[in-house]
Amino acid sequence: MTVQRDDGLEGKVALISGGASGIGQALAIAYARAGARSVVNYFPQDPHDAQETVEAVASIGGECIAVAADVRSTDDCNGLADAAIRQFGRLDIAVAAAGILRRDPLGQMEDKAWSDMLDVDLTGVMRVFRAASSKMTDGGAMVATSSIAGGVYGWEEHAHYAAAKSGVLGLCRSLAVELAPQKIRVNSVIPGLIRSPQSMDAKNSLGDAGLDAAGNIIPWGRVGTVDEAARTIRFLTSDDSAYMTGQQLIVDGGLTVRWPS
Repeated sequence: MTVQRDDGLEGKVALISGGASGIGQALAIAYARAGARSVVNYFPQDPHDAQETVEAVASIGGECIAVAADVRSTDDCNGLADAAIRQFGRLDIAVAAAGILRRDPLGQMEDKAWSDMLDVDLTGVMRVFRAASSKMTDGGAMVATSSIAGGVYGWEEHAHYAAAKSGVLGLCRSLAVELAPQKIRVNSVIPGLIRSPQSMDAKNSLGDAGLDAAGNIIPWGRVGTVDEAARTIRFLTSDDSAYMTGQQLIVDGGLTVRWPS
C-alpha cells in the first residue's frame, strides 16, 4: 500500500539562498524527497558548484534550477524570485541560508569587514524575504538560518557574525507579525555545531579537529549533519508546522541545555 504524504509540500516551490553547499544543498534534496521543487542561488565567486545540487536533486527524480545571485544585491534577489515564477509558475517557500563566516578580533576589525558581514548574513536575509513575499500570492512560509553564535552564545573573534545572527531572530519575529495578514509564516532555525563546509574551515571556524573535539561535550555525542538541520527547516515550511510563526528552533544535540562541567 502506498502512503500519501500529508505535509503539504507536494508540488510546492522553494527559493533557497546558499543552495550550492551545506544546509542549503541538503535542503534542496530534502524538498525533492517531499515532492517540492527548488530554485537555489549561487555566488559566482563561491568555490562550490551549484550544479552538484541540481544533479543530486535530479538523481532522486526532483526538479531544481540554479541561478547566479548575490544576496548583497536587491536586483539579484528579485531575480531569484522571478526565476521561480518563470520556471515553475509559483513561489511558496523562501529559505535564507546564504552566509559568510570570518574570524576577526575586535581590535583588528575594519569597518568594511563589519559591514560586509551584516550585508550578507543579515541584510541578505531581508532582501531574499522581501523579494519572495511579493511573489507569494497564496500564503507561504519563510525560514532563516541563525546560529548558536549570536542566537544563544557569544563567540570570541566573531562579534560581527554573532551580531548578524542575533539580528536574524529579531527580523524573523517582526516579519512574522507583519506578514501574517498575507498568510506567510516566518520562523528561524538556530543550528548548533553542524559539520558543513563552513564549520570545517579551520581558519575561520572550528575545522575538522575542533568539531571532533566538540562532539565530546554535546549530549548527543557528536556534531550534527546538514541533513538534520535541513529536515528541521523542511518541517518549519510544511503543513506540520502550520500554526507556528515567529519561533526559533534550536538544532544542537542538546549542547545549549547541558550543565557546564
